[in-house]
Amino acid sequence: MSEYEWRILSDLSGVAERPGVYVFRGREGEVLYVGKARDLRARLRTYRSPGGDGRFALRFLERDAERVETIVTRTEEEALLLEDSLIKQHRPPHNVRLKDDKSFLMVRIDAEPFPRLKLVRAHQPRHGKGKGRSRFFGPYASARDLRQTLADLQRVVPLRDCTDATMSHRTRPCLKHDLGLCSAPCVGRIAAAEYAELVERAARILSGETQALERDLETRMRETAARLDFELAASFRDRLSALRRALGRQAVRPGSRAERDVLGLARAGGEALVQQLAFREGRLATSASHSFRSELADAELLHGVLTELYARGARGVPVEIVLRTLPAEPELLGHLLPGAEFVVPRAGERERMLALAEENARAELERRSVGRVADQEALSELARLAGCEERGEPLVVDGFDVSNFQGAHVVASRVRFRGGVADRSGYRRFRVRGARGQDDFAAMYEVVGRSLRRGLSEQNLPDLVVVDGGAAQLKKALEARDDVGAWEVRIVALAKARAERKVGGRRKGASEERLFLVEGAEPLELARHSSTRHLLERIRDEAHRFAVTYHRKERGRIRSRLDEIPGVGPKKRRELLRRFGSVVGVARASVEELGGVPGIGTELARTIRDHLARAR
Repeated sequence: MSEYEWRILSDLSGVAERPGVYVFRGREGEVLYVGKARDLRARLRTYRSPGGDGRFALRFLERDAERVETIVTRTEEEALLLEDSLIKQHRPPHNVRLKDDKSFLMVRIDAEPFPRLKLVRAHQPRHGKGKGRSRFFGPYASARDLRQTLADLQRVVPLRDCTDATMSHRTRPCLKHDLGLCSAPCVGRIAAAEYAELVERAARILSGETQALERDLETRMRETAARLDFELAASFRDRLSALRRALGRQAVRPGSRAERDVLGLARAGGEALVQQLAFREGRLATSASHSFRSELADAELLHGVLTELYARGARGVPVEIVLRTLPAEPELLGHLLPGAEFVVPRAGERERMLALAEENARAELERRSVGRVADQEALSELARLAGCEERGEPLVVDGFDVSNFQGAHVVASRVRFRGGVADRSGYRRFRVRGARGQDDFAAMYEVVGRSLRRGLSEQNLPDLVVVDGGAAQLKKALEARDDVGAWEVRIVALAKARAERKVGGRRKGASEERLFLVEGAEPLELARHSSTRHLLERIRDEAHRFAVTYHRKERGRIRSRLDEIPGVGPKKRRELLRRFGSVVGVARASVEELGGVPGIGTELARTIRDHLARAR
């Protein structure tokens, strides 16, 4: 049975010397940090500074913590499970909760007669076209390097890279065949069996098995040079160089084939980032970065990272985990991660790998820092333009978009950005009720009014509203705001405009963004590369994406009403929609009009009309 004990850190005599979980709480009882230990008293003692002057070793505890709660468990495994449960329940601000930075690219080879190397994201479906399972290689951390690797690989293994549609319409080889970069299966220049051998060779290269191919290329190069065919020998030399560049770009190639994860840590203020390099079978299998805010010491932070990465069962535990410093409570982690060895290198191959991981971590942290500075500048400029500088930080911006299909099934979306970052808890979807037909202005008035009315009642108004459209949409949004009484909310409209600009002496159309700030005034044209324009476009595009996704879902739900009618199959449904344009049009049609559709008699026409009338 777990038991609760309340203690302050100045008196740890009553804290059990047993496994368990400890919870630091603030002045209002809020949970600040949750940790686990195999010996609670010894673990809490580490939070005091070494000098024994009573100070906390961590700044956030000194500043915010009022008390600590300890929860004793029977085993260390129970402590791990309880820690995970409490973190999920309370979401403490100082705990590490990892999220993969991005979905990495992989190479996919489908089971089809003349496959090509396709780039896909790791989160995409694991099956491709054709019979049988597709094969995947990767993931790869750098999209740019992967694309260059495939370009080099094409010199060694001339597989097609055109789409299926392009291949099926070719009547003669393209230029790549003349350059030796494609075997031209489109026009039968290579048999299926020979092409399959090329595919297998590419698969071996992507898997790191290249020794035989390197020897083959070297032999051909020497033989052609001996025959004084220097041009062909140079070609084989270039192919060999391309192959080695491709391999070098894929990964660091360790001498050991042991399963090894290398974790490089970089910090800047309260920001931290861990770069994880996972080596399997003697090559880099995964490169992923994980970022978070934390004021924990390195050892404590790494303890949390290792727990998140491995102890919760999300990833396989490697044989070696290479770090710059040992994590806190290494014995506890060793018990939770059986078979894993923590290695702190001083020299040699592991040290070089760790330096590489740390270099990548620093570069990624710096890149993100630059992006945050640009976003902050964009927010400050947007607040100045919209006249809401006094709102303070973070600036809360709502973006609206309306979507309809031929005037029917009108829906709208609201997305919320807080401090320049999408806040999905603030996303809302609207089914427009009052607007008739394709009246986007009335729809905008309705959804902005409904959103602001709810925001007033919940005291959750945004600082700024961005609507997709021009002067007319801005006017309707302002009318909705004033009718609701949310006068403190600023509203702007963003619209594209076709502009003419000279390129090389010719006039060429260019899409420019115009920002409508004040009703009746001329819009402001945003510079093409300004961070403010990019931020507004990001908000507008996200609102559009969210609206279209909802609209497609609604259309599918509404159309399913026809499928529910007895006697109406896919063919008759298509005929009805082709004749009347939409389900609404079908519902408005008379029995005689419905009966005039091919395959629809008078009796079925009455059934359709009665069914849709009941569904209204």
